Amino acid sequence: MRMLDSIQSVDRRLLLKMSHSQHPTVRMSRLVSRTADGQLYLAIPLLLYPFVPDGERLLLSCTVAFTVERCIYWCLKRSFKRRRPEQAISWFRGHIVAADEFSLPSGHTSAAFLFVTVLVLNLGSSCLPLYAWSYAVAMSRVFLGVHFPSDTVVGACIGSSIAYLAYVLVA
Repeated sequence: MRMLDSIQSVDRRLLLKMSHSQHPTVRMSRLVSRTADGQLYLAIPLLLYPFVPDGERLLLSCTVAFTVERCIYWCLKRSFKRRRPEQAISWFRGHIVAADEFSLPSGHTSAAFLFVTVLVLNLGSSCLPLYAWSYAVAMSRVFLGVHFPSDTVVGACIGSSIAYLAYVLVA
């Protein structure tokens, strides 16, 4: 329990430092966060399909990975039931309203890291710079005050791991 209390304490301090940013950071965070709402995860593989050597594997990897990830994500959210920052810190107010009730893991972060990992595994190291976008998505969720930092770390680990497993399964 002490370890969890320590993590929660660090999480709260980091959240409070990061989420009290000025308006340009909040505006940029809103934009970055919206890019991970989901529309691109279907559109980009479909657009790439005819132009990449193994387009079928890319589509299948994405389909398997997102199907598994969404199931695990929802099960974990419902199991952990970690309160979002606004519910956990009585005086705290985030910059946006979260789409669902619970905080752990961050679904935006999980999906962003999953997507980039699928692209890297299927298309190669030229996609590695896209991890900067995934990281920006994770940070945007904290800056906006809808997630604690550890929610995004867990989301990144889940998304990346599931992408790798899906890639191996599709082989």
